[in-house]
Amino acid sequence: MIILGRILIVVILKLHDYMKIGIDIRVLMSKKRTGVGEYTFELLDNLFKIDKENQYYLFINSFKDVSDEVMVWRQDNVHYVIKHWPNKLFNLCQLILKWPKLDKITTHGLDYWFSPNLNFTVLSKRVKFILTVHDLSFEFFPDCFSWKRRLWHKILNPSNQCKRANLILAPSENTKRDVVSYYGIREDKVRAVYPGKSSEFRTKDSETIENLKNKYNLPNKFILYLGTLEPRKNIISLIDAYKKSQLSLDQCSLIIAGARGWKDTEILREIENTDGVHYIGYVDAEDKPTLYRAADLFVYPSLYEGFGFPVLEAMISGTPVITSNRSSLPEIGGNAVYLINPYNTRELASAMKSLLSKYNLRHMLVEKAEGRVEQFNWEKTAKFFLEKIML
Repeated sequence: MIILGRILIVVILKLHDYMKIGIDIRVLMSKKRTGVGEYTFELLDNLFKIDKENQYYLFINSFKDVSDEVMVWRQDNVHYVIKHWPNKLFNLCQLILKWPKLDKITTHGLDYWFSPNLNFTVLSKRVKFILTVHDLSFEFFPDCFSWKRRLWHKILNPSNQCKRANLILAPSENTKRDVVSYYGIREDKVRAVYPGKSSEFRTKDSETIENLKNKYNLPNKFILYLGTLEPRKNIISLIDAYKKSQLSLDQCSLIIAGARGWKDTEILREIENTDGVHYIGYVDAEDKPTLYRAADLFVYPSLYEGFGFPVLEAMISGTPVITSNRSSLPEIGGNAVYLINPYNTRELASAMKSLLSKYNLRHMLVEKAEGRVEQFNWEKTAKFFLEKIML
C-alpha cells in the first residue's frame, strides 16, 4: 500500500508539471510575413490563447533590434530570448562547430524544441525535436531557386533534420507523402495537420471595396493572382493564358499582386508588355480580404505547393478559384475549385472564360467553398500541437 501511495503521488505531481518548450521564431523578423511567417504567427497566437500553463521560450537572433516586430505576445508563460549575433556567423557556428546548442542559449532544461520551418538547428540529444516541413519544392523544382538558395538547402541538409526530429508536421497529406517517400522517414513520425484561416479573415473588412480600388488603382472587372513573383508560381503561363483568352477585349484586367521574388525580371517584363495586365506590388495583410472579394476570379496556377494559402483565402472570401491539379492544391480545394493542368495555357484560358461567363458554375464553386473552408481551423491545429507535447 505504501508503494502504491508513493506511485500515486508521483503520478499526481506529474500531472501538474508544465513543459518547457523552446520555439524558433526567426521567421517572424519581418512585418511583411510570407506563408511560413503567417503559419508561425497564427499557430503560436492560437496556442498561447489556449495554454497558460506550459512555459514557452521564443528564440530569435538578429544583429539589428527587431523587438518591435516579434514581441507581440504578452503573457506570463511566454518568454523572449533575443540574441544579436550576425546571422551568417551564427549559422556558420551552427554548421561547423555544432555550437551553440539552441536549447542551451534559450534556457536550461527544455523538454521540446519546435522549429516551424527548416533552419540551422543544433540541439542536445535529450531535447525532443518537433519540425514543420512545409514542402519539398527545393528538391523537386531546383531550377526555380537561385544557386545561393540551392546551396543553402544543401548545407542545411533537410533529410538529416527530418531523421533527427521526433515528430514532423506537414501542412497537407501531399507534403507528408513527399517527406516519407523522398527522405525515407517512418510514416508514423510524420503527421499531416492542416493550417487554419488567417485572423485577418475572421474579422470584418477594414475598408470597402471602392476604397480599396481607389487605393490600388484597380479596374472595375479583374482576375486576381496573389503570391510571390517567382518561377514556381507559373505567372508567365498565366499571362500567356490571359492573352489567349482575349479577355482584355471584354474590359477584364489581370491584376498581379505580391512581393517580388527571385527571377522576377522576366515576369515584370511580361506584365509591362501585355495589355490589360497590371502589377500592384505587395498588398498589406489587412487589405487582402477585401482584395479577394473585389476580384471576379482568383487564379493560382502554381507548379507545386505544400499547402497553398492564397487558394484557401480566396475560397473564404467567396471568390471562385482556378488552380493547378498538382501537389497539395487539389487536396485543399477539393470539388470547390476549378482544377487545370498548369502547363496547358489553352486549358487555363478556356477555364477563365468559362467561369467568368457561367454564373451557375461560379455560384456552385462558391457555395461548395463555404462548407469546405470550415475544416481549416487554427484552434484545432494548436490543440493537436498541445496534445503532442503533453503525451
